[in-house]
Amino acid sequence: MTDKPTSRPTKAIPSSRLSRVTRLGTLAGKIATSVVTQGAGQLLKGEKPVLSSLLLTPKNIGNIADQLATMRGAAMKLGQLISMDAGDFLPPELAVILGRLREDADPMPKTQLIETLAASWGENWQASLLYFSFAPVAAASIGQVHKAITMDGKMLAVKVQYPGVKKSIDSDVDNVASLIKLTGLVPKSLNISPLLSEAKLQLHQEADYQREATMLMRYRSYLEDNSYFVIPATYPPLTSDTVLAMDYIEAVDLDILQSEPQAVRDKLMTALMALFFNEVFNFKLLQSDPNLANYKYKSETQQIVLLDFGATREVPDAIAVHYQALLNSAADNNVEEMRRAAMAIGLIDDSHSEAQVTAVINIGMEACEAIRSDEPYDFGNSDLVTRLHDKGMTLTMEHNFWHTPPADALFIHRKLGGLFLLAKRLSARVDMRKAAAPWLEVNNA
Repeated sequence: MTDKPTSRPTKAIPSSRLSRVTRLGTLAGKIATSVVTQGAGQLLKGEKPVLSSLLLTPKNIGNIADQLATMRGAAMKLGQLISMDAGDFLPPELAVILGRLREDADPMPKTQLIETLAASWGENWQASLLYFSFAPVAAASIGQVHKAITMDGKMLAVKVQYPGVKKSIDSDVDNVASLIKLTGLVPKSLNISPLLSEAKLQLHQEADYQREATMLMRYRSYLEDNSYFVIPATYPPLTSDTVLAMDYIEAVDLDILQSEPQAVRDKLMTALMALFFNEVFNFKLLQSDPNLANYKYKSETQQIVLLDFGATREVPDAIAVHYQALLNSAADNNVEEMRRAAMAIGLIDDSHSEAQVTAVINIGMEACEAIRSDEPYDFGNSDLVTRLHDKGMTLTMEHNFWHTPPADALFIHRKLGGLFLLAKRLSARVDMRKAAAPWLEVNNA
């Protein structure tokens, strides 16, 4: 992690359910007032007001983004869950809001931080540490991270959960979902209830730092002999449900890799792709959040530091089996096998027309084109991400394909999509067939 204190102004996090609901209620009131005022102005000019344009004014968009970022927790995380690191995948108005939510959150004031640590470590917690930095080195949706040194000289990264986040998850998700529906940015025909339920479940898991500590150590055990990655160890004496203490690892932002030689970028990106296949097919444990902030780089050893295991989820055996079949169908360019695998996973079902199914399979084949390449795939010079975006929009708009696949599939796709974007960003060349070799039947025949 980098020792780079956040420069954002501190703002107290609303910690009670009432205060959080009030914040969103006030926000809705501001938006409604703006709609009425601007609509009246258009009527006086003899113009017919359009509700969507009234809702999504620059001022309203700014109010939504700022309020969700100030609340942190589920209100902010929900926006991150439905976004990716490329704004061109989203309506421009929603991209602006989610772009703000992907930034570092506003840190909590020192007084609120001290109270939070006292509740977890006891009133005299400062006397038990040699050093504690009150300026956070990172601040995100669920908590913020501080640097500390124990009396025996051990350097720690301490993640402190924002107060009130855990208790308000369900109401936050429901309220923010209502706000998103109000803007008309998602179609009324799309059933997002399963996604909201999954968001609540994941957020409750992410807010359980004891669970994250367990997942971190479990994941770390899988990579003990892997020289490409570094994962911090937990520090149990200072870890609780709302505070997670772990090794502090000196590293820099992953963007620095862009200045490294091509061979280094290719090697590390290939290692990340191979790690993804291991997660799905071997570990059956997926770190499902592809946020760039979860990766750091140790330039002196050319290793990637993996952080944040709150979003780690187990991959069911059946899902792993079906995705291996999907992978092999893509490698063999076998349309019928991909169709069967996609049906088994739940990416398509019997209610879809032949045109819809064909469009989905075509996108799947195109998404996996790198696996059919006999040489390293050049992500830097590929327009794959743009092509997939365009075909996805066509599938939705022209084929009216509004289908919510299983949550396990969504998180697998989200992780792989994030890796594709990272590979493009680093202009990496990756031998995807070699990275997936252990699970390709043609290589094991």
